[in-house]
Amino acid sequence: MATERLSMRKTREILRQRWPLGRSYRQVAASLGVSVGAVHWTVRRARAAGLDWAGVEALADDDLERRLYGVPPEAGAARAAPDCAWIHAERKRPGVTLELLHLEYLEKHPDGYRYTQFCESYRRWLKNRGVVMRQLHRAGEKLFTDYAGKRPHLFDPRTGEEIPVELFVAVLGASNYTFAEATRTQQQAEWIASHTRAVEFIGGVTGAVVPDQLRSAVCSPCRYEPEVARAFGDWATHYGTTVLPARPAHPRDKAKVEVGVQIVERWIVARLRNERHFSLESLNARIAELLEELNDRTMRLYGVSRRQLFERLDRPALRPLPVERFVFGEWKTARVNIDYHVELDHHYYSVHHSLVGEQVDARLTAATVEILRKNQRVAAYPRSYVRGTHTTTPEHMPRAHQKHLEWSPSRLAGWAATVGPQTEALVRAIMEDRPHPEQGYRSCLGILRLGRRYGEARLEAACARAIVARARSYRHVDSILKNGLDRAPLPDDAPSAEPAVRLQGHIRGRDYYSGGEDPPC
Repeated sequence: MATERLSMRKTREILRQRWPLGRSYRQVAASLGVSVGAVHWTVRRARAAGLDWAGVEALADDDLERRLYGVPPEAGAARAAPDCAWIHAERKRPGVTLELLHLEYLEKHPDGYRYTQFCESYRRWLKNRGVVMRQLHRAGEKLFTDYAGKRPHLFDPRTGEEIPVELFVAVLGASNYTFAEATRTQQQAEWIASHTRAVEFIGGVTGAVVPDQLRSAVCSPCRYEPEVARAFGDWATHYGTTVLPARPAHPRDKAKVEVGVQIVERWIVARLRNERHFSLESLNARIAELLEELNDRTMRLYGVSRRQLFERLDRPALRPLPVERFVFGEWKTARVNIDYHVELDHHYYSVHHSLVGEQVDARLTAATVEILRKNQRVAAYPRSYVRGTHTTTPEHMPRAHQKHLEWSPSRLAGWAATVGPQTEALVRAIMEDRPHPEQGYRSCLGILRLGRRYGEARLEAACARAIVARARSYRHVDSILKNGLDRAPLPDDAPSAEPAVRLQGHIRGRDYYSGGEDPPC
């Protein structure tokens, strides 16, 4: 046959380039368009037959074929049919080609089909399986994920009401190894947590994850350029994989998980129909038991179980898991307020005051808050769940605000004591008179700074008169000094004097001044 003569020519050329020319296996393979394994096999076969290049040149094609492959079968004799299910499974392993599989087939069946008929048998087998199932999945290449349409149920322990829950399903492309678990919702946090548990279940990471274009996975659905949700993209980056969303309304893009969902619905959900579970933990424990049985069940097509195929194909090709588990973080966009704080879930976190008015991104986990501008982190805090309060880093404040932050009741009182006891007494009284001491800081600072203008002696006397009058503000002391009332002697009964009216703001008692009209404030 022409095909057999061509095969012999290629065999001779392999041996010629390898032996007389001394070319490497890879060079021979590249030259003839065959696999390196095919070159290895041909040379090994010729050596086993006791041939060298001189012997090969001396043999006719029929004799060479007989020496290499044995006596050809008689006309009409039955040949061993290729195991197409085995061929299909082996093709999923990295680097495996039909040509290599044909050579291995001939090692077991020297009188078997030539390469063309071998390939034709496999193509017919694929055609009979249907167009949908003809996609070839390499080992460790893809993990397909989706939610089942038929949902399991929990039961309310008080009312007995049925509560539907979601069923997450993940299927490996090469081995059909399956993971499933129940979740409360399809929200993004649970979607990502299910993917984390799925890769931990299989013990490694595939090259890509293929989800449907649901909202938790894709923020902008599109047939050509879907935009993966940022948190899901973070998950993929953490695990060193990529997300390849299936096209909308194209179930063939994720046929593996479509079939996997059907199988899970039949072999897990259907078996739960007469069971009553009152917690998600109990339901998932039962699903795990049924999942073990499913993965151990022999598949009719391959004659082996999903677990056996997984151990042979996918497990060796998986990438290792990272040391740390992924921590889910919710992304939010906010604008920096005029007080250089960002509001996130009703709590306020500071950023540098130079970012006032800028738009920033925030990633919120259960324990931390990260604030980023143009993908650069500008602040990080432990997360606070106290509504309406502030978390502030002093370095974020303007210098004037930082100086104000340095003041405290004890520091102000200590400064006032350097002026005199009356000044210290007034400062303490002002802070005690306020609902919060900080409300009196400005008034105390203003009083102490009056010493620069009028001298500490006059300030001490003015504070003494303010204490007698029960005055509790900067404006009172300033007015006393402006009008020179600090020089007037205090009444003899000053320490025990009680004003008729408690002084607030511009209201003064009749004994506030020693005489004359009230001066303007």
